[in-house]
Amino acid sequence: MIELLDRQTSLTANQWKIFTASILSIMLDFFDFLLIGFTLAFFVRDWHLTYGQSGLILFSSGVAAVPGAIFFGWLGDKIGRRKVFMITILMFSLATGAMALTPDHGWLYLAVMRFIVGFGVVGVAAVDMPLLQEFMPAAKRGWISGLSISLVPGGGLLAATAAAFLGGIVGWRGLFALGLLPALLAFLIRVWVPESPRWLMSRGRFEEARRSLAWALQIPAGQIVLPAVLPEPQQASWLELFKYPRSIAAGALVGLSQTGAVGLGLWMVTLLVLVLKITPAEASFLVIWISVTQIVGRWLGSWMTDWIGRKTAGALCCALAAVTTSLAGYMHDIYIGTASMFFVLLLAQGLFGNGNSAISYPYMAEMWPAKLRASGFGFVYGLSNLGKFIGPAGLAVILGASDYVSPKATLDGLIPGFNYFAAWYVLAVIAYLFIGFETRGRTIEELDAVLAGKPAAAAE
Repeated sequence: MIELLDRQTSLTANQWKIFTASILSIMLDFFDFLLIGFTLAFFVRDWHLTYGQSGLILFSSGVAAVPGAIFFGWLGDKIGRRKVFMITILMFSLATGAMALTPDHGWLYLAVMRFIVGFGVVGVAAVDMPLLQEFMPAAKRGWISGLSISLVPGGGLLAATAAAFLGGIVGWRGLFALGLLPALLAFLIRVWVPESPRWLMSRGRFEEARRSLAWALQIPAGQIVLPAVLPEPQQASWLELFKYPRSIAAGALVGLSQTGAVGLGLWMVTLLVLVLKITPAEASFLVIWISVTQIVGRWLGSWMTDWIGRKTAGALCCALAAVTTSLAGYMHDIYIGTASMFFVLLLAQGLFGNGNSAISYPYMAEMWPAKLRASGFGFVYGLSNLGKFIGPAGLAVILGASDYVSPKATLDGLIPGFNYFAAWYVLAVIAYLFIGFETRGRTIEELDAVLAGKPAAAAE
């Protein structure tokens, strides 16, 4: 049955619908996640927040991201990818909308709501990538997977645009209310996306799998012949994840490259206000251009991953991201003419760092056998989501958690802070080159054989 997918030379309209549902949900997912980085700059001074209090608001979602990804990845293998997809979209969008009701100086309330947002946001990601990949042929899985997350910076772009042009009109509460929009996607997904045929087969539901596959390929279900002898349903214990230490180590370290990206993303507007001495609205406008560059970077990474392979492409993007991140710290107060090198290097960092993101997340999902794909991806994605905590929290500690966020605060800490972000990219380079194995061009069934040690030589 599945061989019909891997013989495809072009995608059907229904497969593009799955891709569209994926790319829209992930973009709006991160609109809600990154929105706090723009709204924080509107009230951080009026509320007299310290770096520590601001950091708690920003990294509370990162704290939730670790258990959220692990739990929803496990649940995706238990009840199906599609159901978890809809549950998590409703969770994070409603929590973001609830932040519009935040009382004045209610930074603890914001931190709690951000915890719920983080729990739901990573749940979407934990099941979205396995669901998409299980509908795609091997020859197109890499670039389609990478392209599906190319509009993650589009979430930041939407947030930046809303803050720049609507912030002065609707205020920060109105911006949070916009976070309710992704809830509409739950209904679109219900209409567009069937359950994964591979997941259905793993549960012995072969007739449903045939209908799902026929829908994706746009052929009559009767043309798909069921095997004469149906395989036994696959049952896997979550603890079986630990039979794949290489997948855990490579996936977690590759994923932790997001420490720098998320840390910068959440602090971006506040740092631009402090470094360039501009207003939050002006800083939000600059982030629009950074977000556009990030989208271009993801397109670049999506293309590179099938051109030169996951390992080489990922290592190259991480190395360049490390260099540009570090230089942004050293050159934050340097101008060439009227151009701020801090802003220019943030553009470059966004290009290469997001190029890596388009490679790393599909790669993290590919390193697991079919019966554990959502659980395995959710587990390493959960571990990598420590970056959502140690990224923004790390910069707050380095800058001085008890200091108030104001133009008077010293910016000398930017150099060690940005070197801290860069170090996580260097760790990812090591993981790509020396721990991970190449997955380019292999079918999901071939990857299962590699992970089972047959053939052993295929691991590299």
